[in-house]
Amino acid sequence: MSGTLSIVELLEWLARLEARIVELERDNAELRRENAVLRAENADLRARLGMDSSNSSRPPSSDGLAKPAPKSLRTRSGRRAGGQPGHQGRTLRQVDDPHERVEHEPAGCGGCGEDLTGAAVAGVAVRQVFDLPDIGVRVIEHRLVSRRCGCGHVTAGQAPDGVDAPVQYGPRAQAAAVYLQQALFGAQARTAQAMADLFGAPMSAGAVAAHARAGDALTDSEFVDQVRDALTVSPVVHVDESGLRVAGKLHWAHVATTGKHTLVGAHPKRGRAGIDAGQVMASMTGVAVHDAWAPYDTYTPTAHQLCCAHLLRELTAAAELAPQQVWPGQAADALLRLKTAADTARARAAPGINPDLLAEQTGLFRQAALAAVKDHQHEKSKTGRKLTALGRRMRDRIDDYLRFAVDLRSPFDNNTAEQQIRMVKIRQKVSGSLRTLDGAQQFALIRSYLATATAHGRNIMSALTELVTGRPWLPTATATT
Repeated sequence: MSGTLSIVELLEWLARLEARIVELERDNAELRRENAVLRAENADLRARLGMDSSNSSRPPSSDGLAKPAPKSLRTRSGRRAGGQPGHQGRTLRQVDDPHERVEHEPAGCGGCGEDLTGAAVAGVAVRQVFDLPDIGVRVIEHRLVSRRCGCGHVTAGQAPDGVDAPVQYGPRAQAAAVYLQQALFGAQARTAQAMADLFGAPMSAGAVAAHARAGDALTDSEFVDQVRDALTVSPVVHVDESGLRVAGKLHWAHVATTGKHTLVGAHPKRGRAGIDAGQVMASMTGVAVHDAWAPYDTYTPTAHQLCCAHLLRELTAAAELAPQQVWPGQAADALLRLKTAADTARARAAPGINPDLLAEQTGLFRQAALAAVKDHQHEKSKTGRKLTALGRRMRDRIDDYLRFAVDLRSPFDNNTAEQQIRMVKIRQKVSGSLRTLDGAQQFALIRSYLATATAHGRNIMSALTELVTGRPWLPTATATT
């Protein structure tokens, strides 16, 4: 019958239909897999776009003009804003012995107009102006007189130490140039211009560069040895590193500091080679405070304290990546509660925080770490792997994260080292990259000298004047006086 299919034709048609269904199912499964991959990549890209200084280790300068509104991770301390009781301010105050007094007499009586010469003094109002005197270069000429003895021998007078050339800059002029370039991060040309404008001292950019070689006096000096010795025996040492552009290539600035003693180094390598060049971590006997960068863990000081400020930023990012999860907020809350308790105990000179509070918040932190691993360990996306790694690190390094709550000598964060790293980054931002590795190492040594001298209460200008004369200030000199 026309229009009808035979059994054979019907079976063939059903076979073709079944094959087409299988093909469509296979295509659909492939599309689902591709869609899952694209969704994961999209989530990762969105997460990267959402990264800034508040939820990652990126510096605030990288936020650009679209930087987010400041949002501190700290909780309220309960103290009022501004200076606290006992804080020593720097308010400008009148002095008892001014350099000059100028009397201002009234021209005449404001009532009747009579002359007031010889009239009784009714009172004196004092107003003092703090200003700089006119500054100019003071040239001292040393005349080396030669005299002929009756025996015929001619003997010349000897110049003072440090006076070696027909024309040269004195130690304070050299120190001022080093101050402007190394402490205030001026480029050579700007430093030379500032010397001329401020002091009337004509100085070339080459002369400024030559004065910056003052760091040569520190290379093999007792200063470096004393700072290194102080770091290796300190109960707590902060260490950090950051990129530094030298000769157009990426190098690294390495810092080890207690706040009182600081050693900065510049090296082509970031890892153990760069760290070992400072000769600090391999000999440390105290607690090493640092971020979770793996090479620091290859050293064996007394203990490690991982930076909890870094962790708080990671937890902020985790809360944004997985807003439905509770564990990031729980871990951050436990950290901040323990920090508040530790700060209070230190302020009261207590031996430690409340044991019940410590046990409770430690348990909550551990639960959050375990939840992070459980909730994300089966996720195949980059975000899932990142959150799993964070949870595992919190779980496995819980003692190193919470050491600050057990040993009150350990700090909550690594800000002490980051403050010194920030000086290096400001130098690069203001004056650009350094031209040579030798120049970078000179800069690092002088930064070490300035940071340590300032922390010991030394005047920077005085310390630099001692440095350029080849007799650098030493920390033990302050400690013993």
